[in-house]
Amino acid sequence: MQNHPLTSQFLLSPNITFLNFGSFGSCPKPIFADLQKWQLELEAEPVQFMAFNGFQYLKKSREALGQYINCHADDVVYVPNPSYAINIIAKSFKLNPGDEILATNVEYGALDRAWNYYCKKAGAKYVRQPITLPLTTKEKFIEDFFAGLTPKTKAIFISQITSTTALIFPVKEICEIAKAKGLFTIVDGAHVPGHIPLNLADIQADVYTGACHKWMCTPKGCSFLYIKKEFQPLFDPLIISWGYESAAPSHSQFLDYNQIQGTRDFTAFLTVPAAIQFMQENNWSKVAANCRALAHKNYQRFCTLLGTAPLCPITDEFLGQMCSMRIKTTEPEKLQRLLYEKYQIEIPVMRQDANVFIRYSIQVFNTQQHLDNLYNALSEIISQTNLIQV
Repeated sequence: MQNHPLTSQFLLSPNITFLNFGSFGSCPKPIFADLQKWQLELEAEPVQFMAFNGFQYLKKSREALGQYINCHADDVVYVPNPSYAINIIAKSFKLNPGDEILATNVEYGALDRAWNYYCKKAGAKYVRQPITLPLTTKEKFIEDFFAGLTPKTKAIFISQITSTTALIFPVKEICEIAKAKGLFTIVDGAHVPGHIPLNLADIQADVYTGACHKWMCTPKGCSFLYIKKEFQPLFDPLIISWGYESAAPSHSQFLDYNQIQGTRDFTAFLTVPAAIQFMQENNWSKVAANCRALAHKNYQRFCTLLGTAPLCPITDEFLGQMCSMRIKTTEPEKLQRLLYEKYQIEIPVMRQDANVFIRYSIQVFNTQQHLDNLYNALSEIISQTNLIQV
């Protein structure tokens, strides 16, 4: 099967069936070259880069990002990953004993832990509201979610695209309802930028975080945190450094607090304009549409093999370039290593409470052959071992 012309632009090993773009992405050669350009400039004159020129470069990068996700450049700062961003929010969010943060029971595990940690310290409660799977309609999901609302609810925290289930949630409608109820709104959009269209002005979340190093294809450690301007003074940075009571404050305390943090290699942040240019030059909306079509076409086939059902209607409303299936195994870690070590297939097999999910991601370099490789490997494991029950 013929590879897409863009396949050669990625640095991935050709010996691996790579079906896990969703975890850490992969950086194409032109964007990786842009990173190296910035790193070389940094090493050629580190003082000028770190203390002077770098902040102008960051400004230009934030302006490109702000235009791409439709927010003001001064309302977004770069962070290493969404977990870092949500820790900024959870650590400073004012919680009193008895307060509640409403989330779903399919949020990202690291962020469940962050909210649990800070809620416990404050005597508050992190509520993981059960969501009925499979999803049937947007309206039923919203009803399920807000069934967890109580008079003690102070904020909602929700993924736009979930990690283990790969489901797209209707965050715009969730934020509208939450704001009408006087709740603060926090959205984890780790998987969204470069995957499905993102318009922050349309969603109107109070806080939104997304990863650029996943579907936008930047180098690792490049993500962003957006906070509505009126709420920025409520949140301290995780690192107190030169931006606090700055000797030369800028027009924005939010930027000073979060950008000026001493010796930190922020060259990955500077590649965002190159990543946006790469997507524009390669008609990324068409690329994404083709990837969704391939992902969706194979979804029912895998569910049938595994003796399960799709987690939602197989439409663009609920699914992007990732599909996740329940898989009956008591040893998900062993299954994941078997798929990699014996079959050279890179794919996550993830626990979510009592459930286990296997999730494939489709990017421009993936073909039907890659999904056939997975299908054949799973079929062989089912027939020859007890690792998967169907």
